This record gives sequence, structure tokens and C-alpha cells, in this order.
Amino acid sequence: MSVHTITSETAQTRWRQGDFTSHQVVSGIIDYSVDKGGELPPRFPEYLTVDVLNLSGRSQVVLPKGLTCYELDLSRTDIASLPDDLKVESRLNLSNCENLEKLPHGLTVGTLILRGCTGLKVLPEGLDVWFLDMTGCWAFEYWPQFARIRTGQLQLRGCTAMQKLPKYLQKLSALNVRDCPNLTSLPTNLCVSGWLELGHSGLTRAEQLPVGCHQSQLRYAGVNVDNRIAFHPETIRVDEVLQETNAERRRVLLDRYGFRRFLINAGADILDRDTDPGGQRELVRLKWEGDEELVALSCFCPSTGRHYMIRVPPTTPTCRHAAAWIAGFDDPDQYRPVLET
Repeated sequence: MSVHTITSETAQTRWRQGDFTSHQVVSGIIDYSVDKGGELPPRFPEYLTVDVLNLSGRSQVVLPKGLTCYELDLSRTDIASLPDDLKVESRLNLSNCENLEKLPHGLTVGTLILRGCTGLKVLPEGLDVWFLDMTGCWAFEYWPQFARIRTGQLQLRGCTAMQKLPKYLQKLSALNVRDCPNLTSLPTNLCVSGWLELGHSGLTRAEQLPVGCHQSQLRYAGVNVDNRIAFHPETIRVDEVLQETNAERRRVLLDRYGFRRFLINAGADILDRDTDPGGQRELVRLKWEGDEELVALSCFCPSTGRHYMIRVPPTTPTCRHAAAWIAGFDDPDQYRPVLET
């Protein structure tokens, strides 16, 4: 029996007219996301096949029996589980679905995005994915006994309850276990061909890495580092921090060294203190032999929580003056941000 394919515009017209005949095949994008607007149909045809279905941000989403998609976007919905017969070939986006607790057994998809699914504790048996993003899934604890996570990226940043990775995990292009403090080992057969992000994880010693990760590019809080910075912060020197010109790398060096320890060992004076949306900030002065005094603003980014020490002119008197200068204002009274990010 031949299958007649209709356009997304024709499909939506039919649904507005009450035609929910099963087994419809739709080419193109069906976009009922909150950002797009428009009235959601009362239901979808059973055994619907569609290239892309976007229901992002919608409430009370009910998926039809036998749905097949190339891409399915359910991000920011209140969905708690998915139908067992759902088929998504390429990309399934479930980011920020805080009510999601259950995924179908045997779920097979190219890219599975579960960022911010804070109610998800376990992945399903038989899961088969190439790229898996579980950033911010802080309740996640249990891997399936049998699954296939192929050679793509595995993003696990902020999975604070997770204590181990499964033994069947063998080859990855990249692995992010940043902010996973309870993860203290990696599978012995794991090989990461690209980068390995381990900032603020339980991986604090080089011997915790398997042989297959010895050639991985190490990252710490998003910055490329070597084994010394990653595993031997006690070797970092004060002058090394001071002479680093890259702000992101300097941030990591300060993080590894310890900011308070750095200020003490560097003989810094605190010139001023106040608070902003990121928290407490300090204007510090370091006397540098053979050069002008180094004056810097110690502050936290309100959106990421990252700590920075940003050099400012040596005559800067207060934190407020320093923040204004960084933003391009000579007069702090002219610097009045409505929102700092």
C-alpha cells in the first residue's frame, strides 16, 4: 500500500477541521511550541509520522499512540513519561522537564537531551544513544544494567548523586563529569578520544583515570589544563597566577590555588569591600617588585557563579569604581546597570 505524504501546513489544516485519520505521514516541521504560539489541537492522529514535532513549553501534552519523528522537542513541558511505542530517529529534547520520571525501555535515538530533568533518577534498560546530555540531573543515580552509549559525547555535569559510571561504557569522544563530587573512579576500559572535563569532581588524582584516558585533553571548569594543574595544584606559584594574561585560565589557577590562600601568600591588601548581584566583591592590591602595583577586582559572575580577579588601573579607589571601569565608564555614577549577567 502506497503512503501519501502531506505537508505540515496541510496536516494542521486537517486537524483544525477535525480530521484525525490515523497513519498520516507529514513532511516538514509541526511547531506548536509556546514561543511559536497558536492553538494546540485537541489530539494528534494515531500512528502519526512527522519530520519534526515541536511542543516546547506546552502544558498537559499527550502524545499519540505510535508516534514516529525524526526530531521531537518536548523541552519545558510537564510530561512525566513517554509512550512505550514512541520512535525518534535523530534528536529527542526533554530539557527542563522537571516532572519527567520515566523513559521507555529500549529507547533508541541519536541524541537524547535531558538537561535539568531534576526528577529523573534512573535511565531505562536497553537505552541506545550516541550523544547523551544529563547536565543538571542532580537526582540521577542508577544506570541501566544493559545499554549502549556509543562514541559520542556524554554530558553529566552536576549529576551530584551519581557515584559511578557503567562498565559497558567504553568509547567516547568527550566526557563531562564537572561538579560530580561523588564520582571517584572511571570504568577501567573507558577510552575518551577527545576532552575530559573533571572540574570539581571526585577525580582528584591521576591514578583515578584509566589508561584509555591518559591521552585525553583535560579540562577544568571549561578551560584546557595539563596534569599538573588538574592533579597537583600545590605546585602552582603565586607569580604564575599573577603573570597569566588569559582571564579564564587565571580564574582556574586561582580556583586550584585557593583564593584566600593566594591573597595571603601574595601579601595582598584589601582596599575596599561591597556586594553586587554576584555576591561579595573585593578590591585588592598586590605590590609587584619592578612594576606598578597590581590592583584587581575580585568578583563573582551572577549568572554562572564563576569567580574572577580582573585587573584595573592602580589608582582605582573602590569596587564600584572598578566595576564601572571594567564596563567602560570613567565615572561610576554613570554606570547604573539594570541587570548584571
